[in-house]
Order: sequence, then C-alpha cells, then structure tokens
Amino acid sequence: MIIFRLKEIAEVYLGFKVNSAVVTVPAYFSDTQRHATRLAGQIAGLDVIRVINEPTAAALAYGLSNHFKGDRNILIYDLGGGTLDVSILNISEDSLYEVKATAGNPRLGGEDFDNRLVEYIIDDIRKTQGKDIKGTRTLSRLRFAAEKAKRALTSASEAFVQIESVNDRVDYKGRITRTLFEQLCSDLFKETLISVEQALMDARLLKNDIRDVVLVGGSSRIPKIRKMLTDFFEGKTIKYSINPDEAIASGAAIQAAVLSGERSDNIKDLLLIDVVPLSLGVETARGIMFKVINRNTPIPCRQVKEISTLEDYQISMTIEVFEGERSLTKDNHLLGVFELQNILPVPRGVAKIDLIFDIDANGILTVSANDKSTGNHKSITIQNSNRLTKQDIIQMISVAEQFKSEDDENRRRLESRNQLETYIYNVKRSFVENLEKIDGEECADMIGECKDAIAWLDDNPDCLKEEYERKMSELLNRWSLKIKKVDHLMHRAKRQKYSVSDVEEQQTTIEEVVEEHTYL
Repeated sequence: MIIFRLKEIAEVYLGFKVNSAVVTVPAYFSDTQRHATRLAGQIAGLDVIRVINEPTAAALAYGLSNHFKGDRNILIYDLGGGTLDVSILNISEDSLYEVKATAGNPRLGGEDFDNRLVEYIIDDIRKTQGKDIKGTRTLSRLRFAAEKAKRALTSASEAFVQIESVNDRVDYKGRITRTLFEQLCSDLFKETLISVEQALMDARLLKNDIRDVVLVGGSSRIPKIRKMLTDFFEGKTIKYSINPDEAIASGAAIQAAVLSGERSDNIKDLLLIDVVPLSLGVETARGIMFKVINRNTPIPCRQVKEISTLEDYQISMTIEVFEGERSLTKDNHLLGVFELQNILPVPRGVAKIDLIFDIDANGILTVSANDKSTGNHKSITIQNSNRLTKQDIIQMISVAEQFKSEDDENRRRLESRNQLETYIYNVKRSFVENLEKIDGEECADMIGECKDAIAWLDDNPDCLKEEYERKMSELLNRWSLKIKKVDHLMHRAKRQKYSVSDVEEQQTTIEEVVEEHTYL
C-alpha cells in the first residue's frame, strides 16, 4: 500500500513511469520479512533492486550531507512510532559503509509514550470527576489528544489537553508539563539506552570510539531523548541536521543512484482466475462487512459504491478491504488497508466518497477511494499472492453457510444500532446549526439529551435488535414536537432568503434526512 502510493507520487513528480526502487527495512528484519518486503514492492508494480538496512541508509544520507572524511564509527539511533533500532557502522576512508552491530526493541516507540499520557489523563479524570472512561470512541479521542500534547512538548514547556464530553457531557481540561511527561516516560527513555549499550558491546567498542551519534525517526525529536544521549556519550554532539523523518529515504535515494543501471529478475507471471472466488468488501460501522463485489462475479469487473464518514468533522478515513461471506469482517480475511486523508471536516454522513473496486483480467484487485468534494484520491492494489488458496476458499464458503442465520441476525442488530445512531447525530446537528434561531435553554437541553442518547449507545454496544428499535421509537415520540419546531424555523428562514417556489424545491426536513440515512 505504502510503496504503491509512493510510486504514484514519484511518477507525478518526475513525469514518467517508475519501474525500479531501493527499499529500506529495519536492521533486525529476518530473511522472511525481507522477502515479504520485496514481494510488497512487486505488488506495487516495482522491481526492488536492493533491500538495504535503514541505519545504513541513514548513514549514507548523513555521510553525504556532512562530507565525512577519514575512518570513523557512527551510531544510528532510530526511534520511530513503534520500534527502536540502534546500529553502529564504520565508514572507511574509501567510503565503504560496514555495519558492525545492530540492536533494538521492536515493541518500543512513540506509541508507548502516547499510552503513558493516556493512562495519566484517565487517572486524572477519575480523580477530578470520580468516573472511569468508557467506550472505545472516547479512548481514541484521548489517544489523539495525547499524541498532540506529546508533539507540542517537543518545542514547548507545557501543553493543554481539552476533550469534550468525556463523561456525561462533562468536558476535560488539563495541563501537562514537559517535566511531567518526562517523569511518566522516564523508564521507557532509559530502556532505549539498553539497546545502545548492547550495540556497543556487540561491536566491541567503547563510548569514546563513537565519532558521531545520528538521530533518526520522529520520536528522536523529544528533548529528553537528545539530552539523555548527550549525557550518555559524555557531551558528544548529537547529529540531527537532516529531517529525521526523511534521512532514511534520502539514503535510499543515494543508493538508488549508485545502482541506477541494475535490474532484478522479472516478476513471475500471476495466476489467472475466471470469477471472483469470494465476495469483496470493506468494514463499516460496528465491523459489518459491506459487500462491493459478490462472489462468482465474472472478471474483469468494476463496481462503485458511495460511503460517508462515521464521526463529526472527520478528516481521514481508514478503509479495510476484506474477502469472505460472513456478515462481520472479523470472520473474514483481511486483504489490505489504506487511508484517505484530507477529507473536508463536515458533520457525520455529509461527506460523499466513492469507493471503487476494480479487478483486471489477471485477478489483480485495485481498491480506490475518491472524495467528491476535494478530489482527493487513494488506492491500493492487491495481487493473488495475498489471496486465499482454493482449499481456504471452500472452507470459508462452508463456514458461511453454517453460520448464515446467526450472521443475518447480527447484521440486522447492528444495522438497527447504526440507524439509531444516525438519527441521534442528525437531530443533534440540526439543533447545533440552528442555535441562534431557537431559545438558548431549550436548545442546550436538546443537545444534552442527544449526548445522553449517544452515551447510552456507548454503554450498550451489545443490545438486542428489539432494544435498539424500542429506543428509536422512544426518541421519535419524545423529540417529534421539538424537531417540527426546528423545521418550521428553518422553513421560515428559507422563505426570507428565497422565493416560495425556491423553498418548496430546496427544503429538506429532519425526517427526510433520517429516512434517507435509514435507507442507505
């Protein structure tokens, strides 16, 4: 997915097709992982002419940038979002880059620092409000706020965290200082030094033998990390003159220039199929499998479906592609994942995004997402190498038949929940948008009721279909008069702005919006 997108960007920038590439991998990658990386490059339509270690690539970039001369040992400290990689390289006088030792921790990175902040915020909410956080949606908002605070603390001494409606319509406001952040993560920061010491030991070198310490990876921007390494190497200058997010890519480009005349073996021919062996689709709300192409559809084929956002003012969308016959994606086979960015921040359900499934004669699936408002486009290509075997396909079809009744009931239950949630959000949006036209106290009460209804949904994720339907009826009866009042005010406002005929053509009531979303 990533390589395919990068290929597209490179082709737009260069103005011609790109067929070959140098790809970097963490130094601790096994042969199997390196082979999988090569395969990913082939799936993206590239000949991967060389797979090199990320620290080596970073060393190439820094070596070229700083015009290193003479024999020297350099230590590459690569701390990313999820992994730590430490390598020691020797650069000889004739510019030969030799890896002396590698160490690292594949389970330590920026996400762990985010989690510490999330734990602190949850504990602070428990102390100040006396309640525990419930609902995965709230936790995801906490993680987003924590990461934002962590980034702010890179350049500021303190960061403010503000999260709306964490508990019963009560907002959370907190202040996190850089000192507090460093205390929360102190053991994790110190743990990174274990890998540094291990690399030195494996290379049979002392601290004084290291000429340069080079920082790579976004998490290496944390001031405490830089100070800790400076102290560890007894005042040695830490190198970060090149953007740590780009250093490895720059090194790969240098290696590609050296190898520009070489090519790897041709990609083996792909297997051909006559029909789509399993239904293809994406995950929608509550893990429902939304089928785009049904099983046994002849190929080549192309299908377009319209989808929308699930959250208010959502600016990105993660699209997970599955194959299988079960109603829930957790029971199907994941083919790939990609993300559509820069969606217009509009209320839930307003954005219109075309989801395009395209299978060519070779059975290669390309899934694209196109934002109609902005024109943003993202796609992923999935080849047969990631598809199920014939035996697996037969097994999945058999299991789907066995659990058909149970799957249908689950789907109906989740669809009822989704319809209820859509209705609540539409009502809330209507009152928020017409805040100036309605009595302030009445409007605030109604918005509060909507938040309570959303909280009820978060607290009751596994209700029966009948319970969701009962809740829908209850809300329809309770809110109908208030909704009609808003409709009347909206109608009157439009009469003032347009002619009567224009109003009749353009007016859309909340009931019509709900009916439309229910149908979808």
